[in-house]
Amino acid sequence: MALSTQRDSAFLPSPHQSAPQPNHDVFLSFRGEDTRNSFVSHLYHELQLRGIKTFKDDRELEIGTPISSELIKAIEESTLAIVVLSPNYASSSWCLDELTKILQCMKSKGTILPVFYHVDPSHVRKQSGSFADAFAEHEKRFREDIDKVKRWRDALTEVANLSGIDSKNECERKLIENIVERVWMKVHRRFKLLDSRELVGMKFIREQVDLLLAHPTDYVRFMGIWGMGGIGKTTIAQLVYDSISTHFESSSFLANVREVSQRGRLVDLQRQLLFPILKDQITEVWDEQWGTSVIKNCLYNKKVLLILDDVSESSQLEKLAGEKDWFGKGSIIIITTRDKRLLVKHDISYKVEALGHYDALELFSRNAFEKNEPEEGFLELSKGFVNYARGLPLALKLLGCLMYKRDEDEWESELDKLRKIPKSEIIDLLKISYDGLDEMNKDIFLDVAFFHKGKDKLQVIEILDSCGLCGHIGINALVQKSLLNFDISNDRVEMHDLIQEMALEIVRQECPEEPGRRSRLCNHDDISHVFINNTG
Repeated sequence: MALSTQRDSAFLPSPHQSAPQPNHDVFLSFRGEDTRNSFVSHLYHELQLRGIKTFKDDRELEIGTPISSELIKAIEESTLAIVVLSPNYASSSWCLDELTKILQCMKSKGTILPVFYHVDPSHVRKQSGSFADAFAEHEKRFREDIDKVKRWRDALTEVANLSGIDSKNECERKLIENIVERVWMKVHRRFKLLDSRELVGMKFIREQVDLLLAHPTDYVRFMGIWGMGGIGKTTIAQLVYDSISTHFESSSFLANVREVSQRGRLVDLQRQLLFPILKDQITEVWDEQWGTSVIKNCLYNKKVLLILDDVSESSQLEKLAGEKDWFGKGSIIIITTRDKRLLVKHDISYKVEALGHYDALELFSRNAFEKNEPEEGFLELSKGFVNYARGLPLALKLLGCLMYKRDEDEWESELDKLRKIPKSEIIDLLKISYDGLDEMNKDIFLDVAFFHKGKDKLQVIEILDSCGLCGHIGINALVQKSLLNFDISNDRVEMHDLIQEMALEIVRQECPEEPGRRSRLCNHDDISHVFINNTG
């Protein structure tokens, strides 16, 4: 199944400041003498291992000491609270003040998780059992401030009425696993790879993602997202990950597979994939071959969401996600790549196309003006940059940032310069696909860019074959690498304008000063210079 559209998509605007994040994911409230060196110690360790930032106050506190401003601040700056209600919890006025503050800050947000640790929830709710003894002491000690004691009682009743976890009939290891999973599901919603509210073309791309993920089954599904560099493959994969990752036993987004592999560090990605399962034992994965074996043996019965971003070689897939039987029922493996050939065995491939004009203008404007449309007096200039980018999101973002808070003269000068010398950041990104070609396909690519763009496919193949190049297989390879495409209506060979710019720049760099020493020429002035000066 192939999905394609002319007006992709969802792309991030400029990296403006986002709202400040909480300092802690979890505030841990507990009675030290009951649990500090046992249950709470193990729970804190597991939370930290999962990357859940947890505030735990380890100080030994004097009875009657008022709750500190530091702890109040920690509560206010935490996403959620775990309240470990142990037999002696209510004997501490400190804990009760802490609980009152937690309820004040978090009850309305539904971010309090009570854990009934070796206590009956009804004893907490009604202040009976050991809680009755504690309150008998409080009523003596605080007889001059009986309203405070009433607030404590109300707080315990409130927290006992919340949905919590009871330790009764459960081993401590399972209890901690349950708590950590519940917390992870809560705080994970905050760990977004991108802010979908800021994406351009959001409604449309959500429809495409829904189509990509339609008809969930118990089968393992491999899916591909492919297209040219800078087109938005990673953004779509991030959106999928953010949308569905909480529904899987294990989820991993392995970014920059090509780059990591080129550095010889693919084993790092294997470890990242396996860490949620192996944790401290991850050090046992010491090389890629062993890592592949461990992946097969550890994930075959797990429902996994795995994103492999920017895959460039089949060997990378073989070491990270070789076969469907490596993963449990319902698993989804999504691959982003510039090379369609890597997806031939997979169930669905989704081709990402360029942005339409209006979405492109909006994305450019967000980066250039911090608004959805150009400022007065800049519309035509903005259209010049948008036309140059030809719907490529990365180019639109880079160019928008480049022109941010610059005057009209600078805009005109930069646009003129851009038409003569392409932006290096854009060219470098696109050139990655070219660098991966063999020498014959590089020649075919450059010939098409210089001489054959827009010509009939069969005619181009015939010309290439007559020059000793394998035209048919070469053209198909370039299409699969997202460097060429065909106009379906008339079967003509086409190329994105920025891809062609990249080809022209590659040849210009062969000898920037002297056109006559370059391998190909198509610019009128360069050709005239060579003939007039006889420099060819």
